[in-house]
Amino acid sequence: MLSAAAATMLAIVTVVAATGDNDDALVLIGAGWWVVASLIGALVGRRGNVTSAIGRLLADAKAATMMPEHRPGAVVANRLWPLLVSTVAAGALGLLLAQVPAVACGFAIIWSLAWRHQDAAVLAIEERDGVTFYVERTSPIRPIRLLRTPGLRREVPTLTSVNGSG
Repeated sequence: MLSAAAATMLAIVTVVAATGDNDDALVLIGAGWWVVASLIGALVGRRGNVTSAIGRLLADAKAATMMPEHRPGAVVANRLWPLLVSTVAAGALGLLLAQVPAVACGFAIIWSLAWRHQDAAVLAIEERDGVTFYVERTSPIRPIRLLRTPGLRREVPTLTSVNGSG
């Protein structure tokens, strides 16, 4: 979602900068690139299976007996700082060269669409095993590590069950 928001912001910067320069061709070429980027991202992200990196991350999750300190803002800033830096840099450069945010927007579109199904693997394991995954607090330049905590098993009613039994 944040990659899609970054792409939207970069598209707005592109359109505003190109409008200020009366450069209609840039907006049309940029929009064409964004359509191509959407197709690439949809093609890459269409797979139903988990990527090897996410699978390895889930398999290597450390077991924990207690829920870790919950700081979602710190985790987001700690893990998504490259997205923030690249978006701000491309947006700032857009004031000088409107082509930069146009190109960066396309890559943000590809990134957001390519990763759109990966959370399903985490959700499937959480529902199957009744566990919860948390991102362990690490350095921003070190790989992500997960903690796996016990939780309540989730019983999903089926079509053949009556009142949750059967």
